[in-house]
Amino acid sequence: MPHLENVVLCRESQVSILQSLFGERHHFSFPSIFIYGHTASGKTYVTQTLLKTLELPHVFMNCVECFTSRLLLEQILNKLNHLRSSEGGCSTHITCETFNDFVRLFKQITKAESLKDQTVYIVLDKAEYLRDMEANLLPGFLRLQELTDRNVTVLFLSEIVWEKFRPNTGCFEPFVLYFPDYSIGNLQKILSHDHPPEYSADFYAAYINILLGVFYTVCRDLKELRHLAVLNFPKYCEPVVKGEANERDTRKLWRNIEPHLKRAMQTVYLREISSSQWEKVQKDDTDPAQLKGLSAYTHVELPYYSKFILIAAYLASYNPARTDKRFFLKHHGKIKKTSFLKKHEKTSNHLLGPKPFPLDRLLAILYSIVDSRVAPTANIFSQITSLVTLQLLTLVGHDDQLDGPKYKCTVSLDFIRAIASISP
Repeated sequence: MPHLENVVLCRESQVSILQSLFGERHHFSFPSIFIYGHTASGKTYVTQTLLKTLELPHVFMNCVECFTSRLLLEQILNKLNHLRSSEGGCSTHITCETFNDFVRLFKQITKAESLKDQTVYIVLDKAEYLRDMEANLLPGFLRLQELTDRNVTVLFLSEIVWEKFRPNTGCFEPFVLYFPDYSIGNLQKILSHDHPPEYSADFYAAYINILLGVFYTVCRDLKELRHLAVLNFPKYCEPVVKGEANERDTRKLWRNIEPHLKRAMQTVYLREISSSQWEKVQKDDTDPAQLKGLSAYTHVELPYYSKFILIAAYLASYNPARTDKRFFLKHHGKIKKTSFLKKHEKTSNHLLGPKPFPLDRLLAILYSIVDSRVAPTANIFSQITSLVTLQLLTLVGHDDQLDGPKYKCTVSLDFIRAIASISP
């Protein structure tokens, strides 16, 4: 279908597979389809575009918004009821408390003339949240076609693999479809497709090529790259607007935008500042760190023990393990400086980068630097997990089966000084 090829770029294989699975409108389709891939890989966009373009009756649900099973089931039924009664006026609100009620009401709704002779599609985005709901919900959706004896297909969209969904008791296996990450060529084609009408396609494609050359190594997220492209394009065409260069002066345009792209590297993923603030930064040539944001160290606030955990992690990352006894024990005995400092002080550990350390060493340093006695409670371990989630610590895995998890501290010395200077 040429129209779909122009709208959905670089996903021809996935679109072809889905179209073959859907088949004709009156044919029974596959009972359930599981679509997975990393964020911004086109899962939701391709599914929605395909269903809308083919004008197939469908219900799209986000499982984050429907945080309880009752809310999810009621929303599906009410949207289906709205599809059925769209020609006949307003419809009444349907209530549903259990999955048995859902099956019964679903049969009633799909008896309508507008729905009974064609496949009905239920799309569940962020499907991983189904695992936190009632145990019968996921198996029920997988077997919905069998339970209702209706022509219905349930599509699950998720960022995690099917193996983490499969219940221990066994269930109906869906058709699994993987959406791979976009390659740099795919990103170039998709982003170049968004060129402003007042500029030529070749000029915007050259700008996207420069943008990807800077950001592709640190960011593969299409949404973030598209945001960065829109945000920095006015600066790229500034010499053209002022008449100082034409669209073919690639070298001059690169020299103009290079320092601004380097500044933009500080805000990748974080979205620390708004678009209007970033425009002000570009206009005034100020430092983004002067604006309030996540990377402005003077505004860092962490829980009491998280500060000490982070300080302990920094010490464990940059100090050799053999120095722990010397630094953190009051009665460590005599250490010969000549043999101890033989070659370890020739190169700064900060130039070599952080080294991984085990959890036991982190806790030992933490206990020695905190004045009060700290018990290894769930609160301490949850704060360590939170620091990993915030990417202030990195979990680097296990060396072997018997060894525990190892971590690295990812923050700089300035960050540690900043949190150490803030009073609890």
